[in-house]
Amino acid sequence: MSKSNLSDIARKLTHIDHLNQFHALLIHHALHRHNLWVQRLIAFCASFRAPPCYTSRIFFSAHQPSLMLFTNMTRYYYKWGANSEIFTLFEVMQKCGLKSDPCVYPILIKSAGKNGVLFHSELIKRGCDSGKYIRNALISFYGKHGPIEAARQLFDEMCERSVTDWNAIISGYWNWGSEDEAKRLFDLMPDRNVITWTTMVTGYSKMKDLETARRYFDRMPEKSVVSWNAMLSGYAQSGFSEDALCLFHEMLRVGVSPVETTWVAVISSCSSRGDPGLAESVVKMLNDRGVCLNPFVKTALLDLYAKCGCLEMAQKIFNELGVNRNSVTWNAMISAYTRAGNLVAARELFDQMPKKNVVSWNSMIAGYAQNGQSALAIELFKEMIDKHIIPDELTMVSVISACGHLGALKLGNWVVEFMTSNRVKLSISGYNSLIFMYSRCGSMDEAKRIFYKMDTRDVVSHNSLITGLASHGNGIEALELMRKMKDEGFEPDRITYIGVLTACSHSGMLEEGKEVFASIDAPDIDHYACIIDLLGRVGKLDEAKRMIEEMPMHPQAEIYGSLLNASRIHKRFDLGELAANKLFELEPENSGNYVLLSNMYASAGKWNEVDRISKLMKTSGVTKTTGWSWVEHNYKIYKFIVGDHSHEQSVEIYNILGELKRKMQGAGYMADKSNVLRDVEDEEKEEMVGTHSEKLAVAFCLLVSGPGSVIRVVKNLRICWDCHTAIKMISKLEGREIIVRDNNRFHCFKDNACSCNDYW
Repeated sequence: MSKSNLSDIARKLTHIDHLNQFHALLIHHALHRHNLWVQRLIAFCASFRAPPCYTSRIFFSAHQPSLMLFTNMTRYYYKWGANSEIFTLFEVMQKCGLKSDPCVYPILIKSAGKNGVLFHSELIKRGCDSGKYIRNALISFYGKHGPIEAARQLFDEMCERSVTDWNAIISGYWNWGSEDEAKRLFDLMPDRNVITWTTMVTGYSKMKDLETARRYFDRMPEKSVVSWNAMLSGYAQSGFSEDALCLFHEMLRVGVSPVETTWVAVISSCSSRGDPGLAESVVKMLNDRGVCLNPFVKTALLDLYAKCGCLEMAQKIFNELGVNRNSVTWNAMISAYTRAGNLVAARELFDQMPKKNVVSWNSMIAGYAQNGQSALAIELFKEMIDKHIIPDELTMVSVISACGHLGALKLGNWVVEFMTSNRVKLSISGYNSLIFMYSRCGSMDEAKRIFYKMDTRDVVSHNSLITGLASHGNGIEALELMRKMKDEGFEPDRITYIGVLTACSHSGMLEEGKEVFASIDAPDIDHYACIIDLLGRVGKLDEAKRMIEEMPMHPQAEIYGSLLNASRIHKRFDLGELAANKLFELEPENSGNYVLLSNMYASAGKWNEVDRISKLMKTSGVTKTTGWSWVEHNYKIYKFIVGDHSHEQSVEIYNILGELKRKMQGAGYMADKSNVLRDVEDEEKEEMVGTHSEKLAVAFCLLVSGPGSVIRVVKNLRICWDCHTAIKMISKLEGREIIVRDNNRFHCFKDNACSCNDYW
């Protein structure tokens, strides 16, 4: 077959199947190794998106590849984004003694990442660095990787500048955050095209200046689908979902057909709203338009379903993606399960994930931290460090919060030391989490030190410290901080007022609390709960009841919870029963309400009522929440329950408890057995209250800590009256400061006194 006939056939190729047939024809005529035909085959491979493995076999079938053949193959790899193959090919070419065609250098520079400067050096040595395509590639390279001054020097040295050159330097300045210079060059530019305008839209969008981005978008003489996508993505990435969806509908109205990038931006906007109905409408639109769901669109859909709580659909898409799953896909699925509280499924996915990035670790660590599994969050963080994964601020915020929830001060200090030594930079959010951690660990001096050393503070910073002061009963300081906050121009929000009212309540500051409550424009249910708690604390229970009756909204559980606790303290059985009965209706599964009322009856010897509450719990299927106390020692958390013998040092712990009991009895202590069931012998009652979890935790700390050191205990329930009395005495007998954080507040025991003034 003649060369002209083969050329005629080649001109008619329109599909990869035709290419295979033509390739077979060349093999049949023994022409498949000739450089000319190999070059043409590779050009067809690039046009028809033939697989790299097939194309590379064609290339290496040539006897002695020519410079043009190397150039064509380089262009093919560039289209595929196969950067490593490009440089392997470049090395092979050099070994063959061939010098690269200058037209290949723009590809080499763009593919080399930060190493593009090496090719610039080689071009200078060869004296061929002045071609317009090379210059443009170099401007783009320095604009992306820096220094931007090098890009500007190349730009200024150009005698003739194309629109592409202007676009490259403007894009470079945007990349380095130089808005003023990007705008100045845009204004100087003699001719602009759609890419120029789109670059400005993208630049302002990345700076979160959506208003200016939209002004440029609206001024565009013509818009491409890329322009629409730039504005859509700007809205989507900044959380302006309404604006994104409105713009998308406008795009459809003017007849611009969405592409894959458009759908990803639109779906992402819907994801941020977490609206299942909106998710269904988007899916219907995709189906109606027959959109081909490529991996990028499917990943966006997966994230949409995940954030809407439609886990079955998210899992279905995840399974469909198969080998096309990427880190974004895995992370979205892990986050979906952690949001749903299914930590087992999340961890299974995390462990199966072929390659984890910092986002993967953050998703799992945050999942543990946000679902009450703080110890597991810290353990996973340690594993992350062991695997030499560099954490970022999001990691640290989750870990710091986990330390705060555990009350693990030493662990928290270790995390802070880690951040310092590894130069992890914190934003306001990071510093706020530190204030939270130190407050929750009972170290208010450190919390205040962090707060006052911050260069910039926000409302959350003030709220974090105010909430910490409230939990420690520092009402005067909390009020003063709110005043300073206002002086600095910050307007208190609902959290601020909750914190200050709680601080007033824990300090018994009735008049101040009333004044704060009166200053709130529209107090919500939580504010009412705080003021009712304050009234109850100072014995104004009838006034608290009247306020409940006159509230503008229907009282919720927290309102009656405050009244029930005040009734318990002041032994107002009438109001206690009223509050408890309301609570049984509002939250029938909360065992704490039953226990509080039962304890009220037990303390007054009303055993028939105690029996009634016990039967009510059984018939309602309510079980008493297990009381836990935990302490930190040698960067580990040790947990105890009543009568616990599981600890390896139990014998020594109980020996210390015995010694403490003898010392306390010598000082006049008598166990408070009033809340223990009546059908238990007195001696057994005393043993039961004597081995409560907080007492075991304190004994353990006395065993393992040095003389004079502060003991810190965290309990998941309210501390009982007997433990409160006992720990006050222990603090004096042992000369220790003992800090107990229960589910209501901090108790700082010292010299037989407590910071709560015996009201909690």
